[in-house]
Amino acid sequence: MPGITGPSDYSKEPIRHHSLQINSKEPFNAEPQRSSLISSYLTPADLFYKRNHGPTPIVDDIQKYCVSISGLIENPKQFFMEDIRILPKYNITATLQCAGNRRTAMSKTKTVKGVGWGVSAIGNAVWGGAKLTDVLELVGIPKLTSTTKYGGKYVEFVSIDQCKEENGGPYKASITLSQATNQEADVLLAYEMNGESLNRDHGYPLRVVVPGVIGARSVKWLEAINIIAEECQGFFVQRDYKMFPPSVNWENINWSSRRPQMDFPVQCVICSLEDTTTIKPGKVSISGYAASGGGRGIERVDVSVDGGKTWTEASRFQKSDIPYTADDDGNCDKWGWVLFEATAEIQQSTEIIAKAVDSAGNVQSEKVEDIWNLRGILNTSWHRIQVHVNDSNS
Repeated sequence: MPGITGPSDYSKEPIRHHSLQINSKEPFNAEPQRSSLISSYLTPADLFYKRNHGPTPIVDDIQKYCVSISGLIENPKQFFMEDIRILPKYNITATLQCAGNRRTAMSKTKTVKGVGWGVSAIGNAVWGGAKLTDVLELVGIPKLTSTTKYGGKYVEFVSIDQCKEENGGPYKASITLSQATNQEADVLLAYEMNGESLNRDHGYPLRVVVPGVIGARSVKWLEAINIIAEECQGFFVQRDYKMFPPSVNWENINWSSRRPQMDFPVQCVICSLEDTTTIKPGKVSISGYAASGGGRGIERVDVSVDGGKTWTEASRFQKSDIPYTADDDGNCDKWGWVLFEATAEIQQSTEIIAKAVDSAGNVQSEKVEDIWNLRGILNTSWHRIQVHVNDSNS
């Protein structure tokens, strides 16, 4: 494609932050230390988790780079960056979370297949760009359209990168046309992250951001948008990122029996303590993040310091100077995570647990065994920390 290339090898990878925990070198997949996630409401780009499926694309000439929109529409068109930038710019605060976040903990129950993510395959940022609704209007698709007159019902996003799962072809994913043309869904063609141009790892020069949905649908390094009649038939839509029950294994799996995963369920993680922590007796700060998909807010975060026998409600906040109320779109970020904090007196070794409830009343599974699945996605079980108290004075 003019202006941007998807390399076939890893000889020209970008420099990454030294503190990242590398889970896979080629392709590069890494996450920050959990403590860094709660140091600020917005996650710096350098510390935002990196999820790649192939070598990182390289922009050769930004003036030549363009995105084509075609398919079941009347007016196919190419858009250069200047065409995107001239449209109204929106800044949307949204949390992106890999569907495999917390996979390592799930694999302790029974082995799963996938990148071994800890608890930090998630981040919150302000994404700047044009709304997809405005771009689609320029090719003749009005807002709130579910089907084009030529039968288009889905919007497929195609990257420029090369993935082994696609036999060297590009990564791709799709959402419904009704979501893509809904102004309230806030789907962006983003060129900024936290007020700066996207960096290479996060999709420079242009990416899709689909708030409230697993990160796999927010395609980076955008090359093409196709209006199609059925879901994208790519590997990562049809043969990955689907939720199966614990009874399904690699011998009896039927990929076509499940829909592609979209919204992520309610999630909650303690970030101020490692999974196994030794402390001195006394007051302990318990803080972390909570988030839910589909634009649902966080109604409550409960913390237990006695293994789940009793619970205390944690305080919740987004911006420090504004009180947080779930689903208060006027004062809170609909698509952003919520940070929480509680303080407890701990005098003996115990298990600390955190769990969240979203604004629709959805709760987390108590046991990871109940939601185990062979791909290790959507581990949203109660987050448990084993605390050992060392009362020696040495």
